[in-house]
Amino acid sequence: MGYRVAVIGATGNVGREMLKTLAERNFPVDEVIALASERSVGHEVSFGDDKVLKVKDLAKFDFKGVDIALSSPGAKVSAVHSPRAAAAGCVVVDNTSHFRMDPDVPLVVPEVNPEAIAGYTNRGIIANPNCSTIQMVVALKPLHTLGKIKRVVVSTYQSVSGGGKDAMDELFEQTRGIFVADAVTPKKFPKQIAFNLIPQIDVFMDDGSTKEEWKMVVETRKILDPNIAVNATCVRVPVFVSHSESINVEFERPVSVDEARAALAAAPGVVVYDQREPGGYITPVEATGEDATYVSRLRKDPTVANGLSFWCVSDNLRKGAALNAVQIAEVLAHDYLKK
Repeated sequence: MGYRVAVIGATGNVGREMLKTLAERNFPVDEVIALASERSVGHEVSFGDDKVLKVKDLAKFDFKGVDIALSSPGAKVSAVHSPRAAAAGCVVVDNTSHFRMDPDVPLVVPEVNPEAIAGYTNRGIIANPNCSTIQMVVALKPLHTLGKIKRVVVSTYQSVSGGGKDAMDELFEQTRGIFVADAVTPKKFPKQIAFNLIPQIDVFMDDGSTKEEWKMVVETRKILDPNIAVNATCVRVPVFVSHSESINVEFERPVSVDEARAALAAAPGVVVYDQREPGGYITPVEATGEDATYVSRLRKDPTVANGLSFWCVSDNLRKGAALNAVQIAEVLAHDYLKK
């Protein structure tokens, strides 16, 4: 017997990836419902190779009888409709930022803290972390188990798909326009993104950090360990899909590169590709469309006691959003809902 599953925000980048991932992983469904705003009603989205779903109106949809909802419609919309779905008895896996730091809502990466899923009974909602946080904690978990991490310094190189379809379109249009000498007029981004880098993702906060940087700090502590010190610098780069991160960790005890490599290689969701030769590392191009979090450039940091540095790349639409949500749903189905 399968589940009735709703995908909220089914016409967006992440919603479409959720539908694709559900089909690819053969999630046990009896019915899949595609939901979006009124303006998308009647549009068609694909589920698997041979099924087409007509989009229904989220605002008018009755969630009674729906088992699981995978939700990615934006924080303001989710704030209204995720609790409504949960009140109808549906368990919501929410990909927006709205519920992540709610103490009654578990924030989950299945390779890191699957036990937290049990907390879904508090509100009927489980939060998916920020995409940049997800790939980092997948890589940090085996290292934290190995040597207990004291401090993390991370710089991100985040693709425009993290900003949605409009952001991807802006990179494409600016790139094309520059080649024909058109004027560049930023709309989605505060500055030109084509052939450029922007050291701002989300709004600035009082301490000078951006909200994206703040998310990485507080989410890592909630998921992995509240005692880890985290400092993040988040940068948008002219890449369409997949986020990259340069990560420096400081441990409580000495950890060798070989120990770290072995722990990472054995960890679920992690692939180590570290050849120490030209091209012997993973870039966003290779990570796109893949499920793994890739680790390369493992090396000692001689400037601090017990320090290591590495390069981390993952597809932000898959592991950073859709895949993580589906993996949560798989644990729910197998361990908690059990039809």
